[in-house]
Amino acid sequence: MTIIETKTGKIQGYSKDGVEIFKGVPYAEPPIGNLRFSPPLPKKPWDNMLETKKYGSFAFQGYTMLEEYFGKLEPESEDCLFINIWTPALDNKKRPVMFWIHGGAFIMGGGGNPMYDGSVLAKRGDVVVVTINYRLGVFGYSYVPGVTANVGQLDQILALKWVRDNIELFGGDPGNVTIFGESAGGYAVLTLSAMPTAKGLFHRMIAQSAPFINPEVSKKHTKGVMRMLDIKGADLDAFRKIQPDKIIDAQNRYLEKVNSAMEFRPLIDDESLPIHPLLIFRNGECSNIDLMIGTNLDEAKMFTSMGPGFPDPEKAILSYLTMFGINPGSSAKMYETYKNAREGKYSTDPKDIADAIITDFMFRIPTIRFLEAQLKHQKNTFNYLFTWQSPGQDRKLGCCHAIELGFVFNSINLPGMENFSGQGPEADLLSNKVMDAWIAFAHTGNPNHNGLPEWAPYDIKKRPTMLLGKDCKIENSFQDEERKAWEGLLDV
Repeated sequence: MTIIETKTGKIQGYSKDGVEIFKGVPYAEPPIGNLRFSPPLPKKPWDNMLETKKYGSFAFQGYTMLEEYFGKLEPESEDCLFINIWTPALDNKKRPVMFWIHGGAFIMGGGGNPMYDGSVLAKRGDVVVVTINYRLGVFGYSYVPGVTANVGQLDQILALKWVRDNIELFGGDPGNVTIFGESAGGYAVLTLSAMPTAKGLFHRMIAQSAPFINPEVSKKHTKGVMRMLDIKGADLDAFRKIQPDKIIDAQNRYLEKVNSAMEFRPLIDDESLPIHPLLIFRNGECSNIDLMIGTNLDEAKMFTSMGPGFPDPEKAILSYLTMFGINPGSSAKMYETYKNAREGKYSTDPKDIADAIITDFMFRIPTIRFLEAQLKHQKNTFNYLFTWQSPGQDRKLGCCHAIELGFVFNSINLPGMENFSGQGPEADLLSNKVMDAWIAFAHTGNPNHNGLPEWAPYDIKKRPTMLLGKDCKIENSFQDEERKAWEGLLDV
């Protein structure tokens, strides 16, 4: 029997294919009743053996069109703060810890998603893999002045503290923790660098497709949901008494009204997150943190493929950029820059140009800003670009948002993934190369391994980027004309 006595009590997991597995381990008290919207409290000790062979309930899920691809995670509950562990052995060997923070626009997802099964990574890389649930949407990212902010992020920090205090029991090294995440999870990874209570809890970071975020919007959107629930002012007691399904319904209706999914997100406040994460990197306060960060070639196609499309993509993209504070003259010039730079290399169809601009606006340019900030202080700073093409929607998805996930966790052969990530020998080979890069980074802070060409750290002169796809190669100054078009924009 696979039994561990953690700091809070005994848990029983199970063994499978040479991996010791523990699922649904509680790391916090259930955030219900008066604890709703409050910072998490450590789990109180228990007396009996706790069977940890099944995933715990997921956080309440908001609706997004991404359900069309990934389905809905169930069961849901406010009692959702669980951690899952995969380890090659329960011994005294201090293995690197890979701590995964899931994405999903801060309103959906969970550490128990089958796509994030850590068995292959743990066994292949001799690492301990950890995934977690944290509170989402209104429950995790509401803002009530003087009372609550960023509790979803504080959940992540408490889970990291649980790892610090217990992971040696699972053959892991609390002094070598890599936090990694995708999309909202990628931004959560970057955000943790700026949270004072997270200091010292991790040592390396991998941010996958971390989006551009205005960290102020949670304020007005909390008020919007509270109005839909007829809550006056900042009456937190009333907010805590409403049934969770009614809160999720109000959240979904509100987000549909504002035509956006990612409106509940980390918020800069006086205590938990006092400064924008990019400024922390610029100030050199992450100089002891190794960083690997990257994006996918066609991130935006995941989202634009689900909508009705633009009758006039050029006009639509100019309006989009103007809405985000880029003047019409600069927007028009940018569109022409992209059109000219793509000539003879990529499609110049207006829809594809619009997708490329949105991809860079939302993902690639913010990623470059973090690279530029960190490389001044830390030589172990690496950039990648995923280029593998999805077979989905008659190949119209391209190398879209989230496509790299199945390759990182070697879950590309799950049912249904053939229509998203694709399958077959080439896909398996790429998954091995990607896993080995992530594993090498967790071990040493450097993603180089024998299956890839030499991967140079990022620098301002050559801007080396590892392209990960059918062909894996280093390319310097990738799409540099497009990058230059954003100089002076998307800054803090």
